Amino acid sequence: MNETQTRATELLRLHQDPELLRVVNVWDVISARVVAGVEGTRALATASHSIAASYGYPDGEQIPVDLMIEAVGRIASAVDVPVTADLEAGYDEPGETVRKAIGVGIVGANLEDQMKPLTDAVAAVRQAMNAARAEGVDDFVLNARTDTFLTAGDRDPQEVLADAVERCRAYLDAGAPVVFVPGRLDETQVSTLVDALGPQRLTLIGVPGSLPLQRMQELGVARVSYGPWSQRVALTALEDLVLDVHRGGGLPEGTRPLN
Repeated sequence: MNETQTRATELLRLHQDPELLRVVNVWDVISARVVAGVEGTRALATASHSIAASYGYPDGEQIPVDLMIEAVGRIASAVDVPVTADLEAGYDEPGETVRKAIGVGIVGANLEDQMKPLTDAVAAVRQAMNAARAEGVDDFVLNARTDTFLTAGDRDPQEVLADAVERCRAYLDAGAPVVFVPGRLDETQVSTLVDALGPQRLTLIGVPGSLPLQRMQELGVARVSYGPWSQRVALTALEDLVLDVHRGGGLPEGTRPLN
């Protein structure tokens, strides 16, 4: 078994483990090495918004796909843990984009549905998983994302939840091992999704006001990640340093050197 498949199998196992997989997103080599070097880190996830921002592009597939692939490949090459990449909606070619990602060492991916017609979204999931199998990575951890809650607006919350369940079930049926429902979901919504999909099939994003991590684990959530929030934390610290320097201060106490 090659190294890529070995890492994919380990990433899949981490999602299937009853212990919640906690993943802090990264956006470049140094952030990846810092996060991977913290005891307890078992896998990494990239954040498309953060990578795009680091190159001066807005989110939403504005960064050239080959530049995104190069960036996630550099991250995967710099660490010894499995790396899953945010590939947005697949840049119009989900199968080919997944193939390129696997070629640079990526063993899992987020794939957004952007609320496209369900048949089109399901086809994208199938294309991604078919590409992974064709590359010999049967355990590729596609994290099929539905934007149901992000685009809900003033729709009836029960209708939104029902749509999320329908889409998630369809993506699982199409071969995705896990599904991603971003948004600030309450306990009832999370519980309903886990009941409908099964334990260790749902992944969530940590945002201000999210359920406590322990409660996510108790409910059967597979993974929590933090999207662009980790970069925002880092940039907030940088901005605070600048403000303090302008006031006549300096480096904060406890600043650690990086290896």
